[in-house]
Amino acid sequence: MTEALDRPLPPGDDPWSVLRSATRARVALGRAGDALPTARELEFRAAHAAARDAVHQPLEADRLRPALGEFLEVHSAAPDRATYLQRPDLGRRLAEGTSLPRADADLAVVVADGLSPRAVHEHAAGLVTALLERLPGWSVAPVVVAHQARVALGDAVGAALGARAVVVLIGERPGLSSADSLGVYLTWDPRPGRVDSERNCVSNVRPPHGLSYAQAADTVAALLGAARELGASGVALKDEGPVLPAG
Repeated sequence: MTEALDRPLPPGDDPWSVLRSATRARVALGRAGDALPTARELEFRAAHAAARDAVHQPLEADRLRPALGEFLEVHSAAPDRATYLQRPDLGRRLAEGTSLPRADADLAVVVADGLSPRAVHEHAAGLVTALLERLPGWSVAPVVVAHQARVALGDAVGAALGARAVVVLIGERPGLSSADSLGVYLTWDPRPGRVDSERNCVSNVRPPHGLSYAQAADTVAALLGAARELGASGVALKDEGPVLPAG
């Protein structure tokens, strides 16, 4: 990006065009009188609508089946989307009566709708596949797909399955330039009551504008290996991986 900004611009060219090409953020939108140009205003409204739609889109678990094969499905204690959005605490607990088979595995993988089921539809299968390819020798419980789920629901799922670690792939809160961003949360020794400081997060998995599946899977696999050696995750575990190259 620095080299691009250092390049001389031909006379008459828009001086902001190089910066716009390097980011999806809204920069130098221009103005029409004391307001935004109509085109920029319509783009903003379309992005806002896409973010809202991503939050309210229902998770279609069957869309994941061709890539993931058979999986287990669970629901949180939030009975519907409206309740889920109003009561985050219910999204952290399994619905009453949920039963999962004991697997006693090294790893449980939970695919959760979170605040962007769209992100799950578009990126979860590719990331799960890339991650499992990088974990030879790890025993993995059946993948669990969770509806109306928050990150902490993975603790209850991991404990029920008897997994030594849990990885939660979850749709992140949509932004005005990223309605399809997937986050990954890793917790060692999952059990209800774990707090956010006991997790590691890899965010913004959304090729081609964010992390690729390979980049995210490399980081998560390295963190899992380090967590197993340390016997802990979160603030006790630092990501010692290489810095990502500049875009």
